[in-house]
Amino acid sequence: MMIRLIASGEELAMRRWIFRVLTVLLAWVTVQVGYVSPAIAQTAMPDISESQFQQLEDLSGKAFEAAQIGDFSTAEQYFTQMLEIYPDNPAIWSNRGIVRVSQNRLEEAIADYDRAVELAPNVSDPYVNRGAALEGLGKWERAIADYNRVLELDPKDVQAYNNRGNAKGGLGDWQGAISDYRKASELAPNFAFARANLALALYQTGETEEAMRTMRNLNRKYPQFPDMRAALTAALWEQGKSGEAESNWVAAVGLDSRYKDLEWVKNVRRWPSVMVEALEKFLKVS
Repeated sequence: MMIRLIASGEELAMRRWIFRVLTVLLAWVTVQVGYVSPAIAQTAMPDISESQFQQLEDLSGKAFEAAQIGDFSTAEQYFTQMLEIYPDNPAIWSNRGIVRVSQNRLEEAIADYDRAVELAPNVSDPYVNRGAALEGLGKWERAIADYNRVLELDPKDVQAYNNRGNAKGGLGDWQGAISDYRKASELAPNFAFARANLALALYQTGETEEAMRTMRNLNRKYPQFPDMRAALTAALWEQGKSGEAESNWVAAVGLDSRYKDLEWVKNVRRWPSVMVEALEKFLKVS
């Protein structure tokens, strides 16, 4: 599941800035920040003073700094203070929802996203964020509805395809998930998570050769990507290639020890069941 972090966008002398977190997985605090340019709000500017605008900028900077170091409670406090100044800005509501998701307060996050959607019904980010929170609650159909809405707004939205694939996987619709992961990968060939999800879904459906080829390609291109090293470990072990499996495992857990925890792999990373079972066989022996 992926969510987006967008900054409070204010216009002063035609100045607008928006941030997006590209890869924040629920309960997975690997955060990468990027900059994008689309408008977040269609609302009219409120009657705020120069000093209030400066206060919003200061609070926003502090909120993003706190979020980047994983201090989501403090980030939430800053976003709440921003809402006291500018309660009709959908970006602030959406961002507070994100830091609430990061604290596993999903219902509260969804309430924030609902408000963001109400204020900016034709902006995609709040729908992506709400869909991610709905996934966390196992509400797959509602999540898919939000991703469908994103794709109505932007048929080339890579995150919406990837996330919709995740939700379809949650429903057991692995062929539908594969279709969405392929589309995301075609639109953004360097989007490693979409290709990783595709590899896992292919393995789930018995397309082992293509799945492992994709895993190997990702490991060559992104040697510091533990997810595919752990997945390749399990797949190689199933094929009796114990030496190569163990070599990949050493690299995987050296990068991220959470792959030793099957519950985390199953419920947080949300690997498909066949892949989880393969890893479990390896862990039982090793």
